[in-house]
Amino acid sequence: MGKERQFYYGKHGTPQKYDPAFRGPIYNRGCTDIICCVFLFLAIVGYVAVGIIAWTHGDPRKVIYPTDSRGQFCGQKGTKNENKPFLFYFNIVKCASPLVLLEFQCPTPQICVEKCPSRYLTYLNAHASEDFEYYKQYCLPGFQKNKGVAEVLRDGDCPAVLIPSKPFAQRCFPAVHAHKGVLMVGNETTYEDGLGSRKNITELVEGAKKASGVLEARQLAMRIFEDYTVSWYWIIIGLIIAMVLSLLFIILLRFLAGIMVWVMIVMVILVLGYGILHCYMEYARLRGEAGSDVSLVDLGFQTDFRVYLHLRQTWVAFMIILSIIEVIIILLLIFLRKRILIAIALIKEASRAVGYVMCSLLYPLVTFFLLCLCIAYWASTAIFLSTSNEAVYKIFNDTSCPVAGKTCNPETFPSSNESRLCPGAHCQFAFYGGESTYHRALLGLQIFNVFMFFWLANFVLALGQVTLAGAFASYYWAMNKPDDLPAFPLFSAFGRALRYHTGSLAFGSLLLAIVQVIRVMLEYLDQRLKAAENKFAKFLMSCLKCCFWCLEKFIKFLNRNAYIMIAIYGTNFCTSARNAFFLLMRNIIRVAVLDKVTDFLFLLGKLLIVGSVGILAFFFFTHRIRIVQDTAPPLNYYWVPVVTVVIGSYLIAHGFFSVYGMCVDTLFLCFLEDLERNDGTPERPYFMSLTLKKILNKTNKRQVEA
Repeated sequence: MGKERQFYYGKHGTPQKYDPAFRGPIYNRGCTDIICCVFLFLAIVGYVAVGIIAWTHGDPRKVIYPTDSRGQFCGQKGTKNENKPFLFYFNIVKCASPLVLLEFQCPTPQICVEKCPSRYLTYLNAHASEDFEYYKQYCLPGFQKNKGVAEVLRDGDCPAVLIPSKPFAQRCFPAVHAHKGVLMVGNETTYEDGLGSRKNITELVEGAKKASGVLEARQLAMRIFEDYTVSWYWIIIGLIIAMVLSLLFIILLRFLAGIMVWVMIVMVILVLGYGILHCYMEYARLRGEAGSDVSLVDLGFQTDFRVYLHLRQTWVAFMIILSIIEVIIILLLIFLRKRILIAIALIKEASRAVGYVMCSLLYPLVTFFLLCLCIAYWASTAIFLSTSNEAVYKIFNDTSCPVAGKTCNPETFPSSNESRLCPGAHCQFAFYGGESTYHRALLGLQIFNVFMFFWLANFVLALGQVTLAGAFASYYWAMNKPDDLPAFPLFSAFGRALRYHTGSLAFGSLLLAIVQVIRVMLEYLDQRLKAAENKFAKFLMSCLKCCFWCLEKFIKFLNRNAYIMIAIYGTNFCTSARNAFFLLMRNIIRVAVLDKVTDFLFLLGKLLIVGSVGILAFFFFTHRIRIVQDTAPPLNYYWVPVVTVVIGSYLIAHGFFSVYGMCVDTLFLCFLEDLERNDGTPERPYFMSLTLKKILNKTNKRQVEA
């Protein structure tokens, strides 16, 4: 046994030895991973420089406001189109062209107008009538009535037809509605083109739908916005209720952790037992029913999954699967009952630790604020980088043309050779780009922007984990709790993390950021390969995505435990990660049981909070319950505030339980260290709680007086 134990420890590192001077997180420590700290500082300086350059060259108006065919903004002060806020398309049907996907610009003339057209009118009818002045405002700027109808339509000086439109995102889209199953624009189902022939308006409507997406999205967005304006205060009340329930659940865990865990375990067993019984009853009910004996293989794949519920073989498969899960859970309870008791004791101890360090529940607000700063800086830099290009003009033509797609100058195009080669072509704004060194480096700058976002976001999360771990480790290694706790354990841990371990946090977050950037690139390549028919490439891409997903999960697990070791001992990242990994490997069964029990308990807690608040919000906003008379506001869609409350409740519950989970992980590593360091003698007493000592049959022996 001695040789086996020695071989086992040699395989998974050396157990921690007793240190009489060790009493929790070490205060006299030095800086770790200084090189990574320097790299992080230089990267942040470069990131700030990239932001300054982007803010100098970029113009976010290019994303927010529309531009006409000459690249001029619509409705902007100090421009020629200051009083023309809306963009009008000459022929919106052409926006359904594949060129839109390639150039992100409709191959039709576009101008800025004061208001969208409100009536039907064709150029042929307006040409020789008093309506020409109204029609003229939708022609190219400076247009004069000195050409024939065919020449005007050929040169694209005016649109062939005006139809009633409504603005959406400062762009004029046809006002489409349905009347007796017929798609209509206004009250008309047909229109006249510029040459006098009448066409079905459905063709125009379908083209407009392809260009603008579903036009009803405008009404949907407006109704959702209206719902938020009348229900925002009730949403805030729902989120406050979720916060109170999260706090109450953590308080209940302190006093009823054992009962809650065992009740939930028993409930899982009973639910699985009922599932097995229900499957057997369905299997017996289908006996003798026509078609129920068809096998799953013979039936094959069906899009309507309800068909499978009419097969006896389906219920047999469900019954076998549930029975296997039931047997596995019962066997685990029989053979791992002591480990489950340890997990429950640690959960109780974590509740006490959170109770003594109550300010730890507010620390997620700090993390949330710092993450918001990272997201805001990344998003603003990305927008400025994407809008720092120059206006590029290209030749567009409906028919085949040898110069179509080439760059051009809108000022000199009418007198150029290209206009003679393609008489019907137009030189119009296509996109923003450039040929300078800065413009060629934009892609690399965007990648650097994404990489720095991942690095800084992971650094913020790592800072929070080290801070919480340091505070909770101070609690565990205090012999007389809470008298031996430092005055401000959370602030002390936060100061140590920033002062001594910025480099270690940068190192761990850098590893994770590299893997995450690779995953983003793989997702991008996967999207590009979807249209390809190369099955080997798709298979290889799927394998790479799976491998890097697993690698990211492993690095997150390793980093979390390494940060706990950094908070306690002040060692560098690699040493802390190695010590944490070997410590967990020496106690792999306890790790597996504790991780699953706590994850299951936290998941049930989140579902309980989210489900309770979501059901309450559903009954309230559907007027099924009333606090006072007519308290619920009238809504277009009741699911808008309900979904918002549910998502917000989950985020709040996750914030509370993330603190709780970090506390459990920290106390667990301290507990394993305590078992290896001490033996209960007066010289080496255990620091664990009385409950853990009782479960493990450990005691602190009193020193016998002479």
